[in-house]
Amino acid sequence: MNMTRFIHGFSLDNIRGDIYGGLTAAVVALPLALAFGVASGAGPLAGMYGAILVGFFAAVFGGTPSQVSGPTGPMTVVMTGIIMHFSGNPAMAFTVVMLGGVFQIIFGLLKFGRFINLVPYPVISGFMSGIGCIIIILQLAPFVGGESVKGVLQSVLHIPELIGQIQTHALSLGLIALAIVCFLPQQISRYIPGPLLALIVGTIMGVFFFKNASVIGEIPTGLPSMQLPVFSADEFATIIKFSLILAFLGSIDSLLTSLIADSVTRTHHKSDRELLGQGIGNIIAGLFGAIPGAGATMRTVVNVRAGGRTPISGALHALVLLLMVLGLGGLAELIPHAVLAGILLKVGYDIIDWNYVRRLHQVPRSGVLIMLTTLALTVFVDLVTAVAVGTIMASMLFVKRMANTQAASMKIVSGASDWQELTEEEAGLFERAKGHVVLFHVEGPMSFASCKDIVQLLTADRDQDVLILDFTNVTFIDSSASIAVEEAISQAQADDDHVILCGMCESVEKVIRDIGVNKLLPYNYIKKTRLQALQLAEEILKK
Repeated sequence: MNMTRFIHGFSLDNIRGDIYGGLTAAVVALPLALAFGVASGAGPLAGMYGAILVGFFAAVFGGTPSQVSGPTGPMTVVMTGIIMHFSGNPAMAFTVVMLGGVFQIIFGLLKFGRFINLVPYPVISGFMSGIGCIIIILQLAPFVGGESVKGVLQSVLHIPELIGQIQTHALSLGLIALAIVCFLPQQISRYIPGPLLALIVGTIMGVFFFKNASVIGEIPTGLPSMQLPVFSADEFATIIKFSLILAFLGSIDSLLTSLIADSVTRTHHKSDRELLGQGIGNIIAGLFGAIPGAGATMRTVVNVRAGGRTPISGALHALVLLLMVLGLGGLAELIPHAVLAGILLKVGYDIIDWNYVRRLHQVPRSGVLIMLTTLALTVFVDLVTAVAVGTIMASMLFVKRMANTQAASMKIVSGASDWQELTEEEAGLFERAKGHVVLFHVEGPMSFASCKDIVQLLTADRDQDVLILDFTNVTFIDSSASIAVEEAISQAQADDDHVILCGMCESVEKVIRDIGVNKLLPYNYIKKTRLQALQLAEEILKK
């Protein structure tokens, strides 16, 4: 059997590098999976099995050979909200995870992978930075040993109370973990990742020196039981909403990581296949009560740098994590919450797009406005609203720029001296017309953004007998612009002017004919070239 037909990028040629990459990625994934599981509210075991199941099936069925998948900060933030909403019915929360995976498969089958990359960068920067802020806000309480509250806004309002709830032991462990992940020298991190070292050191310190800090506690052992989907008519709309959020965010998160993997390995991933793999992984994760995942940037980069290049490394990382779960469950019970919070504070900080933030004073104000609006809506409303509003704002600004560009390309020519690009013969025809011929010239695309300018320019009061619409350099026209042209032609004809069309390429002429604009004109009033149109205008004036 040819495995490359079923597993994209499968090869045994790099087996040594893949084994080392998978082992290294598993070591990095362990503390993060535990931390994300606890942070989500589903528990550390749900985080571990999220890393195992999504990591394995996304590697086998995905489209980015070197990518390592598992729970990520953005997916955990959304899952936290889902767990809170369905706190009385966890089976429904995991149904959302399964349905999110189904939507990802649908995205892949519909080949939406290429379109997700069209989300404007300020929107991506805004919601990713907002997710980073959410992680930081939600981890402040366990970091200082205080009592956590539900919701981001409530957590922000709760910050003053946390000052009075600070537990010295918890805060000390949190600071130790945070210091390790932030300041670990590169010479050491080559051999042991910062999050893992923080987990080990923090747990040892908690056991022997800071015993009053709260710990994870008893963790169920063994393999997880299957969770069948549960639906409710009352909650159906909410289930769909959360599922779409997970699918959309997981798709963007994964494909952004795929691009990073491509740049490091100098390969090209398959976007739509990657969505299929991520969807399968999340369906199975939800089926076994695990939190959802996506392509994980840190784990992927670590895997590649350690030598991983094929899906073997991602699948091996998942199998190694499974062995860890089955063998180290008792030790994980001793991990302090503050240590996990310290690790996640660094994760939240890293998710914030500091590269864009540092350039806010340099980028256009429109980009700053979109980014900050998306960030605020992500933190205080929800991700769907944030992305929708941010994308609409970006689209409106783009349309405005398009309208300005298209308006600037429009010219009204009534004499030979008005336009230097006329040929000598064309200029002569204009001179003989003595202002009775007006030529409308436009370059580039004509879209709905320019409709108002087209109508205003063509219906302005002028002393003309012939109006020539020169589409020689028009590359595209949409139905809205065609209707605007139709309106202008009708207005000109109502004023007893003759209208001639010229220079249309095949695609532009097709739209003009489909809309029926050509029916307003005599057959011979549609010419191939500007010169032919001017010659016809001269004949009309002689009559």
